[in-house]
Amino acid sequence: MVAEGLSWGFVRSQLEARRWRELNEHVIVNHNGPLKYEQQLWAVYLSAPQPAAMGGLTGMAQWGITGVDTSRVHILVRRGARVLAVPGVDVAVHESRRFTSSDIYRGRAPSATSLRRSTVDAASWAPDIWTAYRLFVAPIQQRRETAPALRGELLAAGRVRFRRQLLALANDLCGGAEALSEVEFLRFCRRHGLPKPACQRRTDSGGRWRYLDATFKRADGRLVHVEIDGGVHLSLAVRSRDTLKDNHAVLDRKLVLRYVSADIYADNPEVVAQLRRACRVVSAS
Repeated sequence: MVAEGLSWGFVRSQLEARRWRELNEHVIVNHNGPLKYEQQLWAVYLSAPQPAAMGGLTGMAQWGITGVDTSRVHILVRRGARVLAVPGVDVAVHESRRFTSSDIYRGRAPSATSLRRSTVDAASWAPDIWTAYRLFVAPIQQRRETAPALRGELLAAGRVRFRRQLLALANDLCGGAEALSEVEFLRFCRRHGLPKPACQRRTDSGGRWRYLDATFKRADGRLVHVEIDGGVHLSLAVRSRDTLKDNHAVLDRKLVLRYVSADIYADNPEVVAQLRRACRVVSAS
């Protein structure tokens, strides 16, 4: 306040008149109404010892990722740092031994960790693995981050929660050897009440496990073919070949649905709805 040209006497008079209020020993707000969300972020940030940064879901939201809105404010600090409470604000304090000033991106207001760090942190802080999958793929699906970058951040994070499962997903998204397995897709089907399909893995022209074929048999005898691509960034040549193949299937009156594996890992509700619609009349084979 003094740096802004306000005397302590003036500040005290505003507080005594209850036009302003003291949130804690470090933060004063120049009104007595409820804090807007941006004011909550600033209040929490100013209540933390430096270095500190918005992280996890809060960091992702600051980077413009949609579908990750949260009323809780997630802040990242060094191990052992004490963040003062802010009345009326739900704060989640995350302590990290590997957190330094180099992790902070100061182009955000208030400061936040990079999108890749925010994403990996949010996924590792998630309440369950399916939420972790959804958060991990969100920046890729929204074209704000790449799979290799997130994989690199995950490797740098060390022993975090869900590391093994998230690394398998990251390898898959990068087009590596660990493509979506039959077991994982069968679990997906069980979770959503879909019938058990016949599954077969196949390779791309480079010999990498890249796809999963699944076939559902409907009660009326018609087959529903599902093809799942193992990477979100398929080459133009591969995509062209698959598009022609899909067109042949349509001309032959075959029902073929195609998805990327990230949607299966993340339990994309639109994928679930489409498969339920396609398999509405099904025999449980």
